[in-house]
Amino acid sequence: MSMPFGYASPEQIMRDRAEYARKGIARGRSVVVMQYADGILFVAPNPSKALHKISEIYDRIGFAAVGRYNEFESLRLAGIRYADINGYTFNRSDVTGRGLANLYAQQLGMIFTESIKSLEVEIVVAEVGESQAEDQIYRLTFDGSVFDEQGMAVIGGQAEAVASRLKERYKDNMPLPEALEAALVALTEPGGERPPATQLEVAVLDRGREHRKFLRLTGPRLERLLKTAKSETKPDKPAAEDVSLPEPPTAPDGDIDTGSAE
Repeated sequence: MSMPFGYASPEQIMRDRAEYARKGIARGRSVVVMQYADGILFVAPNPSKALHKISEIYDRIGFAAVGRYNEFESLRLAGIRYADINGYTFNRSDVTGRGLANLYAQQLGMIFTESIKSLEVEIVVAEVGESQAEDQIYRLTFDGSVFDEQGMAVIGGQAEAVASRLKERYKDNMPLPEALEAALVALTEPGGERPPATQLEVAVLDRGREHRKFLRLTGPRLERLLKTAKSETKPDKPAAEDVSLPEPPTAPDGDIDTGSAE
């Protein structure tokens, strides 16, 4: 039986869709999501003031994404509708990061297998708990795969390189300034210039806040935090070496000995 003209195997179609999505996601800048002592930190280089990569979904749940803005924005809105309906119908505590991750996984997986073009997005759903052990960070890829991350997650751009640099600095129970500095170091390529505060999007899920845990850090508050981060992580300067020249030898009568034979 001859194959029809233009035939491609299902395996080849899936590979092409995956490659297409990966290339689109890699063109963006990376986003870092990581635990710190009092909650979960989100950091993303983003010069736009209107188009956010980081957003609130519900009381204790945050959302971060990279890729095509119109595609991940539709996912964010779907998550908000899901959370509002379930929180109103049942109980606010019934809205969980795991439930949202399952919802997104179903949507992404269905679009990847049934649509001609897969979504060029990668997202993180994070939920802050009563303690650090109860925090949840889920990373979802364009094909609906879900990864339960421990401590931190990096999506978009050069994610592997950023994650490698972040692992070198990450540790449990980091204070917020130290965690922010670690994230910025990871997001900055070696020898590159760190983005200013006006081109950063930073937010936290602060477990110490009442009711709504999400807080966006902007303006003077972010600038003060960046200054604190730099001052706390700056290495101590070594003691200056004594480079002064030794006193010239003197003759017996107290005159300076020039070393001449005169």
